[in-house]
Amino acid sequence: MSAKIDHRQQGTTLIEVLVALLVLAIGLLGAAALQLNALKYTDSSRTSSQASFIAYDMMDRIRANPDADYRLAALAAAPPAGDLNTPRTQDLYDFKTNIQTLDPVTGDGKITVDAANKRLVTITVSWSDARAANTAAFLQTFTVKSRVAIDAKVAQ
Repeated sequence: MSAKIDHRQQGTTLIEVLVALLVLAIGLLGAAALQLNALKYTDSSRTSSQASFIAYDMMDRIRANPDADYRLAALAAAPPAGDLNTPRTQDLYDFKTNIQTLDPVTGDGKITVDAANKRLVTITVSWSDARAANTAAFLQTFTVKSRVAIDAKVAQ
């Protein structure tokens, strides 16, 4: 049994080459989209980590100086300059500078002290994460709440 080979069917046709290029192009576009999303979410994760670092840094500063009044309604109320001789002023200025470095446009932060328990402090840092959310404005917030000192034991 001998098979006849049709000489017109040798090699690849132009249509086969174009289909192969189309499949390759779709695959490369998918890989590029995957890489772009990975970059977006990595940046989002980095800013979230930085915001938590800023909040915990400020909480540690308050713990180091628990008797000072660290209440801050917004970054606009923070001191315009630092003062190395006044820890509270320097701490609030550094808090403001760190948040403005994180997000210069929409970054904000506030520090609240519980009225009933002066040792209970809440720190909130907010920033825009619009790039990861694919929206015009998407504010993320990180909040940490902690007791900054133990009240002195009352002698009976």
